[in-house]
Amino acid sequence: MESSLRRIRSIADYQYGAGVGDLLFPENVEIQYSPATGRIRYVILNGERIATLRPTDGMLSISVNAARGVKQHATSARCFVTVRSDVAKFVAEGKDLFAAHVVKADEDICAKDEVIVLNEVDEVIAVGRAMLSSAEMMAFKTGVAVKVRHGRGNES
Repeated sequence: MESSLRRIRSIADYQYGAGVGDLLFPENVEIQYSPATGRIRYVILNGERIATLRPTDGMLSISVNAARGVKQHATSARCFVTVRSDVAKFVAEGKDLFAAHVVKADEDICAKDEVIVLNEVDEVIAVGRAMLSSAEMMAFKTGVAVKVRHGRGNES
């Protein structure tokens, strides 16, 4: 358990910035393993799944609630994309974010990174995977910038 906790914390620090692992994954998290492979699969806190360790690349996918924690407490996190107010409602419902609607994107974002989508008043509205780098998000006027996995309106 201790080495698994250390591993997911290290992955979170790598993905989202130094200190995020300790913030997201306190000592009382429950780690669930895949019955087929025995590898880490889900991270549960207080009965809620807050993260999934993706088997394809070994990176974390976090929930909207976990993203709120990152936004509130992790000053070093560099994974935020801000969307225009007039389309924020649709993104919060789980619709993909198109490049034309991106207001701002942290400069370290690369394609395929996990990102946190904010509205223009800095509230977390969705989580997903970047389809473009931050420079491309700001330059392009067409195409999907973020493939939204969960919006705050459809968080389970």
